[in-house]
Amino acid sequence: MPMLIDESHLPAMLTTGPMTDDQFLELCMEHEDLRFELTADGELIIHPVPHNLTAIREEELFLQLHAWAKNDGRGRACSSNQWFTLPSGARRVPDAAWVLKSRVAELPPEALNKYWPLCPDFVAEVRSQSDRLPVLRAKMEEWIANGAQLGWLIDPERRAVEVYRTGATAVIIESPDSVLADAPPMGGSAVSIFFRLDLRPIWEPLAEL
Repeated sequence: MPMLIDESHLPAMLTTGPMTDDQFLELCMEHEDLRFELTADGELIIHPVPHNLTAIREEELFLQLHAWAKNDGRGRACSSNQWFTLPSGARRVPDAAWVLKSRVAELPPEALNKYWPLCPDFVAEVRSQSDRLPVLRAKMEEWIANGAQLGWLIDPERRAVEVYRTGATAVIIESPDSVLADAPPMGGSAVSIFFRLDLRPIWEPLAEL
């Protein structure tokens, strides 16, 4: 699908209709300088590749989650390079996510090398300068509606974290130094401690340089 869009007009949304996983993958590979998502209604969302500070923040988020997941052992941390096909049919990519290994093991073998047809148990999004807050909030609600148990919307500009949970109203935490994933299945048992994200290197990504 040939596409030429000025980055100043991004994010953008186009109506494309249903796409197979292979068609969506081909589109992503043709335009590696862009990020794509597909809504349940067949609308193609086009994002610019994140600029440096946002990319550093996303990397920090993933590295902390990955380190906890390796130690915890029950699930897999996923980065912004991993898409999910949600129960609604949407194809979404989080900035970071975590999913129980037991759920991945239940997938058919032919699905493992494609976009996993499941919703992560935990998702986190870092707001960039180009992200519109109402759109990002709607995405967080979509994650929860499709089965995520916990979600964080991390907004560096406001130094705030919006916490989304199943069956609850979002809670805004202002200027925290850290945030705790105090919801199942993220830990809290005798063998698994809750994931805690240190937000200081996300609020100030260049502070150590």
